[in-house]
Amino acid sequence: MRLVILMAFAASLFACGNKPLPSDVKATKETVKLYQNLHKLKAKGMMYGHQDALAYGKNWYGEEGRSDVKDVCGDYPAVYGWEIGHLELGDEYSLDSVYFDDIKKWIKTVYERGGINTISWHLRNPLTGGSSWDTSSKAVVKSILPNGEKHEFFKTYLDELAEFLLDLKTDDGIYIPVMFRPFHEHTGSWFWWGRDLCSVEDYKALWHFTVDYLQNEKGIHHILYVYSTDRFETKDQYLERYPSDDIVDVLGFDLYDRDKDYPRLLDYCAKTVTQLAAEKGKIAVVSETGGPLATNTEWWTQVLDILKPYELAYVLTWRNPFDSADHGNYGPSKGSPDSENFIQFYNDSETIFQKELTPKKIYD
Repeated sequence: MRLVILMAFAASLFACGNKPLPSDVKATKETVKLYQNLHKLKAKGMMYGHQDALAYGKNWYGEEGRSDVKDVCGDYPAVYGWEIGHLELGDEYSLDSVYFDDIKKWIKTVYERGGINTISWHLRNPLTGGSSWDTSSKAVVKSILPNGEKHEFFKTYLDELAEFLLDLKTDDGIYIPVMFRPFHEHTGSWFWWGRDLCSVEDYKALWHFTVDYLQNEKGIHHILYVYSTDRFETKDQYLERYPSDDIVDVLGFDLYDRDKDYPRLLDYCAKTVTQLAAEKGKIAVVSETGGPLATNTEWWTQVLDILKPYELAYVLTWRNPFDSADHGNYGPSKGSPDSENFIQFYNDSETIFQKELTPKKIYD
């Protein structure tokens, strides 16, 4: 039985009729409806998401209409993750070799199906020119804030992002809502914006400048902003760099199954984030996860059993690389050892996939 968390939503987030509103007071009608329907859906069950689900999978790339998830269970995910790293460079394709024009096309396809799009951004280091994983300098975040030496250059990154976001429109000109989670996994220190690479104040300032620039300089109001940590052990650790309620819509965390402590920590993080989301009137999600599917063939139902007590809008597993990436698959694939267990996960009454989302209803 799904645990109902009986905590009052923050009064400032409610309009008449006690309906929650996104943090952006100018959010488009479709974005408002998505946010409100996410609040409703989390009480019904947990949506399943997969990164780059339509772009490629195990041993295939760019086959129109194909998805590893669909190959296994006959249905698409409800949530689709997209990565836009290298967009800031003006490149044609992402760091995962997906053309940005194709991502735009698939985001539109997902919207028309009534699915949900979420975007991550492994942006290049604007100070050194290295990758997101270039942690050679602790001055990067400071350098891109107002009055910093790379501030104007960083704005060119945001200009590329804004151009992409403003191109996410239907044929009749409606902006397609997306969930955007910038500067993620900051409780770790493997990205240039991570915990040991910048101060708490500078991290928060980076969030505020980015959101303000996109909303007020670029006029972008079809975004739900996702605050997404890596693993954490206390509520204070989770909230240490939380920018503020007035620019965050969704509370998430990334947590991969890489050690025997995963079940305990997944339970703790899910419990903490859903409680905080209820207190703040926000949405709670597992924004990235994945496990050793080749060796733990019952991983899907084990994770579901841990997450069932909590009102999470979705859980998203990372990508199934088509190339020789360092990691294996984080989603199911045709004939994979975990396939039968994934079908059990799919058939559970508390998981939600694409077929359960009526086209466009979630945005109306």
